[in-house]
Amino acid sequence: MITIESCEKKLEKQFKIVDDIAYKNQKKVLNAFIDCRISTNSFAGTSGYGYDDVGRDNLAKLYSEVFKAENAIVSPLITCGSHAISTVLYGLLRPHDILLSATGSLYDTLQDTLFGKDNGSLEEFLIEYKQIELKNGEIDLENLEKKLQELSPKVVFFQRSRGYSSRKALSVEKMSEAFQLIKKISPNSFIVVDNCYGEFVEEKEPTEVGADVCVGSLIKNIGGGIAQTGGYIVGKNSAIQKIATRFTSPSLLLEVGSYEQGYRNFYQGLFIAPHVVAGAIKGAMLVGQVMSEKGYKIIPSNEERAYDIIKSVVFNTEEELIKFVQTVQAISPVDSFVTPLPWDMPGYEDQVIMSAGTFVGGASIELSCDSPIKKPYIAYFQGGLTYEHIKIFAEKLLSLY
Repeated sequence: MITIESCEKKLEKQFKIVDDIAYKNQKKVLNAFIDCRISTNSFAGTSGYGYDDVGRDNLAKLYSEVFKAENAIVSPLITCGSHAISTVLYGLLRPHDILLSATGSLYDTLQDTLFGKDNGSLEEFLIEYKQIELKNGEIDLENLEKKLQELSPKVVFFQRSRGYSSRKALSVEKMSEAFQLIKKISPNSFIVVDNCYGEFVEEKEPTEVGADVCVGSLIKNIGGGIAQTGGYIVGKNSAIQKIATRFTSPSLLLEVGSYEQGYRNFYQGLFIAPHVVAGAIKGAMLVGQVMSEKGYKIIPSNEERAYDIIKSVVFNTEEELIKFVQTVQAISPVDSFVTPLPWDMPGYEDQVIMSAGTFVGGASIELSCDSPIKKPYIAYFQGGLTYEHIKIFAEKLLSLY
């Protein structure tokens, strides 16, 4: 008989690894707060131009310290991860430059950033896009070496998480091998990593092993479920200065940008993020264990290390998939009475079903699940502010499947 207790027992070894990583990341974050001398003065908001916005500037210093980077842009004025990534690409690329993706196609919501007429796309600014497909789910280093020699790309892009695909997330170690190759063959290329869903999953972040720029959303891992909005861009100062010209304007760079509501939630969210991420990973493992023992394929398997917070569950039918997503909504603290249905979501080719009964709208670090309605029928499950909440969801699954 499958029970939650028996599933947890089987996961004890994996849970211990996650807890050890969370401890090391918590220490790293705490030391950054101490070294940056963060005080309550940093929590206050400003209005207008924000020339004297200490909270904004100290938050950037704090993120730089956590990521072992030279500079950062951390702002509630960045609307989402796709906005942050687009800002990076427009800042670093110039006409006739080449953007090379080393991890296959970019996420669905970035396709209009790459292509299109009269929409402000990179294509319209004469920037060429090339991509390398993954090989057996890993970075194809041989093909990457060949393309670097052929193209001398201005930006080499890595998507750490999987998007709506069946591949596994990339480890920092594997990305590090590729970074070393790029710096050897094409040292003037900027290495950019979409870090969404990956923060604090491992002991190191991509900027600690050679990435020039790391990008993410504050309503995913690193906001700890408290940040209400925003995004971050961290990396080498030379890259951040270029990106700043598009974040604000060439004459203003990082000198402006106010936020009258104040910054306490962004600081507090970062502080608790290692703990929240650990709970989300363990919860995803538990859900994966239940569904695996019920006969469903999960990605990654619980015998493998997780390199993002997402657990994919592969279903046989559209109906099974929809039932799983709707159950996530039904067990949520907010809008539990709402029944999500597939819809034509902006930026996606297929209909998408999304459940997110969250305190922060659409926050992926809170218990949530989404999926495009297409074969294979994969539910992308992520988040959970507490392990206990995810455990309650796992208990519900035992009676449904």
